Amino acid sequence: MDAAATLRGYFDLTRAGNAVASGVLTFVGAYVTGGAFDAPAAVAAAVVATVFGVAAGNAINDYFDRDIDEINAPERPLPRGAVSPRGALLFSAALFVGAVGLALTLPPLAIAIAVVNLVALVAYTKVFKGLPGAGNAVVAYLGGSTFLFGAAAVATPGSAALVLFALAALSTLSREIVKDVEDVEGDRSEGLRTLPIAVGERRSLHLANGLLLVALLLSPAPYLLDALGVAYLIVVLPALGLLLYAGYRSYADPTAGQSILKYGMFVATVAFVIGRAVPAA
Repeated sequence: MDAAATLRGYFDLTRAGNAVASGVLTFVGAYVTGGAFDAPAAVAAAVVATVFGVAAGNAINDYFDRDIDEINAPERPLPRGAVSPRGALLFSAALFVGAVGLALTLPPLAIAIAVVNLVALVAYTKVFKGLPGAGNAVVAYLGGSTFLFGAAAVATPGSAALVLFALAALSTLSREIVKDVEDVEGDRSEGLRTLPIAVGERRSLHLANGLLLVALLLSPAPYLLDALGVAYLIVVLPALGLLLYAGYRSYADPTAGQSILKYGMFVATVAFVIGRAVPAA
């Protein structure tokens, strides 16, 4: 295989879009907290550490998942032969080293969050992924913690950042459960006991929608706590509509449901940004 194909394989291992998006969410956490532009060096370190850490986690996940990906995702770099298993492992280790080095320049709370996250990223596939619901919960925590990490890089996370973490974690957990419903065939063939395999697809979708309802109930909190103004409420309402519609669609089409969930999560994040940008009346 030529060098260009190998380089593309390493790039694909990182799932760059996902890694960069996580870095953006880290910035959002700092911005919502109100210190993004007061400590630019800390924010930059947190953002790049997040990108490196998520990319490293994606690479090591592909290393551990190389057999199951032959069924569920044959286009990934390892199943298609673009990268060797050893190469993926070393690449992941290098990215982890970079993430740790940057995280150590941050305040103690941010360092603690980074340590927990890096351990969770390494342990996810080998320890948690095959346990019903456990792997989903780890991914949900990691998704929400990007906001906390960004907030902790500049200050003690306030109510807006904490609610943003909770909403992101709940909606991510819901989406991960729906994705497991989508992947039941491949997971069952590998002997994994994901939540839909353990308790049934319908029950899993009920749980996913229940989590979305909890997120809906929490969503007004930043406004009620005077952390964000009415502009936040105006923008978050369409996001909640998307999340509820996604839950409904998931029963008939899990692929479409989890895709719509992603857009709803994006709009909800925008609501927090606008809520911070527009002063409360």
